Amino acid sequence: MAGRLNVLPEWMRSVRFRITILYSTVLFVLAAVLVAALYLALLSTLRHEPSFTRITDYSADINGDGVSQPSERLLITDLRSFQRAANETTLKNMREYVLGALGVLFLVSLGVGWVISGRVLSPIGRITDVADHIQATDLSQRIELHGPQDELKRLADTFDGMLARLDAAFAVQSRFIADASHELRNPLAVIRTNVDVVLSDPHATTDDWRQTAFVVRRATDRMGRLVDDLFALARLESPNMRSDRLDLSALASEVADEFGAVAGAKDVTINKSLGESLIVAGDGDALKRALANLLDNALKSAPPGSSIGVDAGLRERWAWVALRDHGEGISSEDQTRIFDRFWRKDSSRSRSSGGSGLGLSIVRGIAESHSGSVGVSSQPGRGAVFVLWIPLAGEPPGEPPPDWVPGASGAASARQVPA
Repeated sequence: MAGRLNVLPEWMRSVRFRITILYSTVLFVLAAVLVAALYLALLSTLRHEPSFTRITDYSADINGDGVSQPSERLLITDLRSFQRAANETTLKNMREYVLGALGVLFLVSLGVGWVISGRVLSPIGRITDVADHIQATDLSQRIELHGPQDELKRLADTFDGMLARLDAAFAVQSRFIADASHELRNPLAVIRTNVDVVLSDPHATTDDWRQTAFVVRRATDRMGRLVDDLFALARLESPNMRSDRLDLSALASEVADEFGAVAGAKDVTINKSLGESLIVAGDGDALKRALANLLDNALKSAPPGSSIGVDAGLRERWAWVALRDHGEGISSEDQTRIFDRFWRKDSSRSRSSGGSGLGLSIVRGIAESHSGSVGVSSQPGRGAVFVLWIPLAGEPPGEPPPDWVPGASGAASARQVPA
C-alpha cells in the first residue's frame, strides 16, 4: 500500500491534500443528506396533495347554465393530470439542479479546503523549515511563532524550548571538552618538553634522566586523577545508579578517619561531631566521594595548626553534613562559580597541588543525583563552611533544603547551588 502511494505526486501525499479531501467529502456528504431529506419530504408532500381531490366530490358547473355536464367533469380530470405532470417536471428539474449544485459545491469545497488547510498548516511548514536549517554546530535558530495560544503555538514553543535546552547542553559539552583538552594538554606539554630537553642533551646524566622521570610521573598522576574525575562525572549521568539505605553520619565518619593521616601530615586536626544515625537512600560510593572531595578541599585551604570540623545532623526532613575550615575564605563573587567545572581560584597553585578543578563540580553532581544540593557560606579571612544536603529515606524530594548553616548566626546562610 505504501509503495503504491509513493507513485503519487508529492502534493497528493501531503497532509494538506488529505485534509482537503476529508473536508470536502464530509461537506459533500452532509449537503447530500440534507438535500435528499428535503427532496423526499417534498416528494411525499406532492404525492399526497389534496387540492383537487375534493373538487371531484362535487358537481361542477363551469359554463354557468346550472347543469353539470360530463365534459365539465372531464375538465376537472384533465386539471388533475396537469397537476401530476407539473409536479413530476418540478421534481425532475429539482433533481437535476441539486445534482449540479452538489457537484459545484464539491469542487468549490476542494478549493476552499485547500486554502484553509494551507493556512492552518503553515506553522508546521515554518517548523519544518527551521528544523531543516538546524545544524549540529548551530542550534541558535528559533521558530518564534506568533498568534493565538493554540495547539500549533504550543508545539512551536515546545520546539523552541527543546532547541534552547539542546543549545545549552551542547554549549556546556563543548566548553567541557575544550576545558578537558586544555587540562590534558598542559601535563602532556610538560612531559614532551622535559623529554625533549633530556634527549637533546648528549651529556645528560643519570640524575637528569631520573629528574625527568619524576616530572613525567607527576604529570601522568595528574592526568590519571583528571581522567578519574571525568569518569566520575560521566557516571553521575548514568540512569543505573544504586539506591541503598545508608547512614550518612557513618559515611562521614569513615571519610574523616580515612583522611586522618593526610591531615596529620599537614598538622591539621579533624574534629567530628556527627550525632545520631541519618538514614538516606543513595549510592554509598558516590556519597563517600562527595564527602571526600569536600574534606580534601578543606584540607587544601586549612593552614597548619588549624582544625577542620565535620558535623552532621537533621533539619526539616533533610540530613546534612557540614565541613568547616579556617582558611582564607571565599569571596561572594567566587561563591557563585566554585562549583563550575574546571574553575580554580588560583590556577597555578591548584595545578601544582594536583587539583583538576572538578572536585566541587562532582560534589554538586552527586548531590543533585540524590535529589539534594550543596551550599557554601564563607567570608574572606574567616574560613568556609560547605553543607551537603540529602533528603531522608522515604521523604519526598520536592522541598529544597533550608537556607541555613549549622553553628552560624541568623545572618549567615549557605549559598545554594541550583539543580
